[in-house]
Amino acid sequence: MIVLSTHPVDALLRRGDHGPRVVALRELLGRIAGTAAAADGGEPALFDAPLEQAVREFQQRRGLVADGIVGRQTARRLDAARWRLGDRILLFTPGHLMRGDDVAALQERLVVLGVLAGPVDGIFGDRTEAALRELQRGLGLDGDGLCGPATLRSMGALARAVGGGDPWALRQQAAVAGAGSSLAGRVVVLDPGHGGADPGEVADGLTEAEVVLEVATRVEGRLAASGVNPVLTRGAGTGPDDAARAALADDVGADVVLSLHCAAHPSPRARGVASFFWGDERVGARSAVGEQLAQLVQSEVTARTSLLDLRSHACTLDMVRITRMPAVQVELGYLTNPDDARLLGDPGFRDAIAESLVIAIQRLYLGDEDAATGTLQLHDVLSFAGRG
Repeated sequence: MIVLSTHPVDALLRRGDHGPRVVALRELLGRIAGTAAAADGGEPALFDAPLEQAVREFQQRRGLVADGIVGRQTARRLDAARWRLGDRILLFTPGHLMRGDDVAALQERLVVLGVLAGPVDGIFGDRTEAALRELQRGLGLDGDGLCGPATLRSMGALARAVGGGDPWALRQQAAVAGAGSSLAGRVVVLDPGHGGADPGEVADGLTEAEVVLEVATRVEGRLAASGVNPVLTRGAGTGPDDAARAALADDVGADVVLSLHCAAHPSPRARGVASFFWGDERVGARSAVGEQLAQLVQSEVTARTSLLDLRSHACTLDMVRITRMPAVQVELGYLTNPDDARLLGDPGFRDAIAESLVIAIQRLYLGDEDAATGTLQLHDVLSFAGRG
């Protein structure tokens, strides 16, 4: 195993860095299809321009922010990418769940074969084990829940004759369609990014962690008035990691998750709002409801503010990937852009953002009763909840 880091903070590698961890990064990229050129030429221990480009290409393919920096999320995705199905025996180990591209490949096959509804998240949990045991018994194998050579051979022969759709997406869509239009009684997790010792981006007199926490608080108040149980993942003095935030969403039985961030870029011309949902190229590795909510967030925010519409995008960011319910990460403008920063510093603008997010959640549950973008108001949400 190639280890880039033993501590999340130490995982940060960027152009100009030098040392054995850069050598390890080159070796790891060299094992991943399409990035072998990163291991050629130059000084192996130097994080140079070609290596930065190889990292960017990897990030782009994996639905990550293509900044060329190996941070915590990129390091985890690099580690997952080194495994191919058949490289190791896969099994369910509570407390130490196996993760990797090989797990995702197994899950995809189980989805196609109709024994797993999803999600294809690359994490070997109890549902993946149960589906594997069911398949093994159906194939006449020992239902031990271990994915080894015998299981893979039998599964490969069967998969060639069977195709399938995406039951995970269908199940999510059916759950929303049958839930009714009222928000009353729902649980919405609001995740203001960063926090604690991690301020996020700091520019133009604004701190990302403070901006998104205040916006989340404004959303919280409006949702509570609509009968929703809003749950914040952090307060002013805390900054849990993504796994802890996702675990909280699971613990409280969240219906949806909204993760709020601000963006930054070396060019002050970069501006606008973008939304991200979980999506990968594998069958079963896409949140259909997350995609719908991301599009609604984009349409409402851009209709009610002057932020540039940077559209919604599929990604594999941890906060939308490892949650068990539809989740959207919203980048509420660029702190490094003077116009966006001016807007984000305005309390009235933060109110407009908060109302946009509440209306987007409401529209998710309206279905065929959907209203035109930018027309619903908070009193309409209260009316749907029987509080107007």
